[in-house]
Amino acid sequence: MDLTKIEHPRVVKTMSIPQLKQLSADIRRFLIEKLSKTGGHIGPNLGVVELTIALHREFDSPKDKLIWDVGHQSYVHKILTGRAAEFDTLRQYKGLSGFPKRSESEHDVWETGHSSTSLSAAMGMAIARDLKGTDEYIVPIIGDGALTGGMALEALNHIGHEKTDMIVILNDNEMSIAPNVGALHNILGRLRTAGKYQWVKDELELLLKRIPAVGGKLAATAERLKDSLKYLLVSGVFFEELGFTYLGPVDGHDFDDLFENLRYAKKMKGPVLVHVITKKGKGYSPAENDKVGTWHGTGPYKIETGTFVKTKEAGPSWSALVSETVRRLARTDPRIVAITPAMPVGSKLEGFASEFPDRMFDVGIAEQHATTLAAGLATQGMKPFLAIYSTFLQRAYDQVVHDVCRQNLNVFFAIDRAGLVGADGETHQGVFDIAFLRHVPNLVLMMPKDENEGQHMVYTAIRYDGGPIAMRFPRGNGLGVPLDEELKEISIGTWEVLRDGSDAVILTFGTTISMALEAAEQLARDGVSVKVVNARFLKPMDEAMLHELLASRLPILTIEEAVLQGGFGSAVLEFAHDHGYHQAVIERMGIPDRFIEHGSVSELLREIGLTAAHVADRIKTIMPRKQKRA
Repeated sequence: MDLTKIEHPRVVKTMSIPQLKQLSADIRRFLIEKLSKTGGHIGPNLGVVELTIALHREFDSPKDKLIWDVGHQSYVHKILTGRAAEFDTLRQYKGLSGFPKRSESEHDVWETGHSSTSLSAAMGMAIARDLKGTDEYIVPIIGDGALTGGMALEALNHIGHEKTDMIVILNDNEMSIAPNVGALHNILGRLRTAGKYQWVKDELELLLKRIPAVGGKLAATAERLKDSLKYLLVSGVFFEELGFTYLGPVDGHDFDDLFENLRYAKKMKGPVLVHVITKKGKGYSPAENDKVGTWHGTGPYKIETGTFVKTKEAGPSWSALVSETVRRLARTDPRIVAITPAMPVGSKLEGFASEFPDRMFDVGIAEQHATTLAAGLATQGMKPFLAIYSTFLQRAYDQVVHDVCRQNLNVFFAIDRAGLVGADGETHQGVFDIAFLRHVPNLVLMMPKDENEGQHMVYTAIRYDGGPIAMRFPRGNGLGVPLDEELKEISIGTWEVLRDGSDAVILTFGTTISMALEAAEQLARDGVSVKVVNARFLKPMDEAMLHELLASRLPILTIEEAVLQGGFGSAVLEFAHDHGYHQAVIERMGIPDRFIEHGSVSELLREIGLTAAHVADRIKTIMPRKQKRA
């Protein structure tokens, strides 16, 4: 079938089972082919082909609300809602988003990217439905990994308490990104092997009613017996105790099983949870056989072999550099404990976990818990190393402030994917952490210019016992600079001059250092001498150097691959104001006040005017102002 001809999901409603099976095969071939070129979340989407088709057959989108948790598994939904022709642009600049996008389609009713939000959103939509008196079905689809998130459990509790009409689809593939962990995951494991007890309960009631004379009375008083069957048939009654009717387990690749259970769920009042078992990566053996999460989301790959098409990188991956340096230090420092909220592969912690299994904790998709767990460890003299993406640290803000910084605890935050991340887009750009961290008391915040300085910063963070310390580092690989054999501490709050100059100053850090140096080189050819400073400590700043620079009355340009509001440039302006440098010429370059969508980092930087050429032009515009004041 030509999938690009599909304009509306109603097309699946008239198909026979054999036709739907053929459609499933066509979708899998399409995804494997398209994603081999663009990259994307191949494993999750191959696993939900039949489930997505069944949902669109049994429900009427967009009237009925299909709400995809995380949203990385929405590619099949996008195909069935008329977007197959755009898949060559998936996750590309100005192309199709890798997540649900309300501006893309009326069928995308909720935008996601972070996990565990679907149930709360669904509850809001269900309440709105009931208040307005409409009759649409509300159908959140959440994975077993996302269900471990505290927000999802809070929503389950509320939904069950209110007895709200809703059909929750639990897509259980035993993995979120990496293999799932925790007691709830173990409950689901027991449910997978328990068989369908809802049918047994119903058949028992029917049998009792058939008994002459006393059958009705027996049936009316059989609730306790029926409920006891839950305990006999299922070694875990988590969902029913929360107030849900539990259906399943359902074979997520069997249309008959899916249709039967979805139709049954539609007839029931109150919240229903349909437990669907799927196979992540189904239909493509490299993804299907993946046990660690490598095929959760990938770059381009060769279809025939499953080997990834990798660009030649100059240096080691930043994640590996940081985690391996911590691993090296852990050999002589028994205080070090590593924590990750469900990202052991992305944070390159497999080596640490292998060498120190008793000192490595994957807590699942639970950033708040991870942060306070680190705080608790720190109170007992341990040195917790929390590896967390910038975008996910947003979810633990209160814990950073209340539990870690307020108590001035020695927690090392390794903030991965800081800055623009590219193809994952606006839900994952790591551009807010400076603004939401630098005003918190007691916290040290730093970012290295290259991987050699990075390993020394890791050493500095581990050695630092003055309270919480955070190191930001970007997605991707280092520059390929030589690495010192011996690690050394960097004095907290010190900057360094990378290039001297007498006409203007650029203050920057991390990934924009190379941009500043390139701009300075361009300006030198035009006779403009620019000093470039590696402002590697964002808090505390190098106040001695700032006083010196401001006293010189040279115009200053700050550059950051982060939001301008409340960012590093704002900190420099505040310092100048607070110390009476009211004539200072200070301008800022960074991320404007809007969400940055997907595309390559270089494309996004050009879009927002953050390149070496733009820097050189900005310096030229402030030079006359400086000369005018001279």
